[in-house]
Amino acid sequence: MRLNELTIAQAARGLKRKELSSVELTQTVFEQIKKRDLKVKAFLSLDEKGALSSAKEIDEKRAHEDILGGLAGIPVAIKDNILVRGLKCSAASKILENYVAPYDATVISKLKEAGAVIIGKTNMDEFAMGSSTENSAFFATKNPYDLQRVPGGSSGGSAAAVAANETIYALGSDTGGSIRQPASFCGVVGLKPTYGAVSRFGLMAMASSLDQIGPITKTVGDCQTVFDAINGKDKLDSTSVDLKKEIRNTKFEIKNLRIGMPKEYFAQGLDEHVDKLVKEAIKKLENLGARVKEINLPYSEYALACYYIIMPSEVSANLARYDGIKYGYSEFDKAGDLMEVYLGSRHHGFGAEPRRRIMLGTYTLSAGYYDAYYLKAQKVRTLIEQDFEKAFKEVDVIMTPVSPTPAFKFGEKIDDPLKMYLSDIYTVSINLAGVPALSMPCGRVDGLPVGLQIVGPQMGEPLIFGTALALEQNS
Repeated sequence: MRLNELTIAQAARGLKRKELSSVELTQTVFEQIKKRDLKVKAFLSLDEKGALSSAKEIDEKRAHEDILGGLAGIPVAIKDNILVRGLKCSAASKILENYVAPYDATVISKLKEAGAVIIGKTNMDEFAMGSSTENSAFFATKNPYDLQRVPGGSSGGSAAAVAANETIYALGSDTGGSIRQPASFCGVVGLKPTYGAVSRFGLMAMASSLDQIGPITKTVGDCQTVFDAINGKDKLDSTSVDLKKEIRNTKFEIKNLRIGMPKEYFAQGLDEHVDKLVKEAIKKLENLGARVKEINLPYSEYALACYYIIMPSEVSANLARYDGIKYGYSEFDKAGDLMEVYLGSRHHGFGAEPRRRIMLGTYTLSAGYYDAYYLKAQKVRTLIEQDFEKAFKEVDVIMTPVSPTPAFKFGEKIDDPLKMYLSDIYTVSINLAGVPALSMPCGRVDGLPVGLQIVGPQMGEPLIFGTALALEQNS
């Protein structure tokens, strides 16, 4: 096994025993990037000099017997909408093509404190808007399992980098499935934490009431390690919470675990092979002593419509700051007046998908339509939240597919926005409810990975990890 193929746990063990150095590990990762990324195209930018400098510093601390954590000296890739001081942060958009982050996001500060080695920024759908990473303003990332297929989105670059062993782990962001769906398509593990469990400070806002940063890793144990490092209350994010104070009774036993299977998620439209693999994974847990029952999430059928009203509304507000004056690309020199600066800069700076969502959101929030659309969607959101609250009185975790199908081919859905949006049918309700969910591999269809989604109650990450570890260890 080459060093770049190691998990976090394996790398940490090797580093602690001084069987390898952080510099060696980081160099091997960059060798793999140079070899593989010409085809996969997971990265928008790299910081080889900075990464090797950080790795050398960690090796020196280790040589002096400094006490270091489990992430010290281990390479990580960062989605390009999370700010890393001194590195470009474009959100895969022309409007921010040359923007350099002036400060670190809170999650980056925490990783740096833990000794992580940041190797570069990964490709994504522009401003995290998409399910295939085809919407990047620069190029499309490819699925390492089949270069003719998409890696998922919007964190497609991060998931592909982990799957291709171009990094040991990565960070992504999830607004409606953008960590879980690419994790499923690329055969890796991805967590969308409870809303507020991880600080959003330094994450470029898409839809502020839905966005969450989370880890993408090779194993469930690695995912838990990264989550433990980045979660927690942050004074710079008023929506963040102290998970350690909120969580109660974290002792886990698979015996008599109550698993809910929502009948609405195993209905028409789900690929029969995906359906079979997900049910087989659930059966394994049942054989270990878990109890499985069918449950109802009756308002889930409205989740996609609800999401595509609330999310664009927040997008239209959050992206208003990119006006050709304060940030990034500007047509100031070409325009005759201020309005022309705004119109020209935004028209040529944003791609088709951000423009589509800005227009949808602006329309939804406009006079005469606010009550009919946005207000009604918020009421439906409350009903979806109540669905999950009721369900978690009956069961401990909920299990569903992540996506109706395995990874689809390039161009298959890009010209039909509605068809593309349906890729998120099993994931958006999780963000609307603010509950945590993890995607983990449960098999393959024609060589393509399929993900199982494990959903927990708010602050239920320990329960999710316990369940996922039990399945991983018995697969």
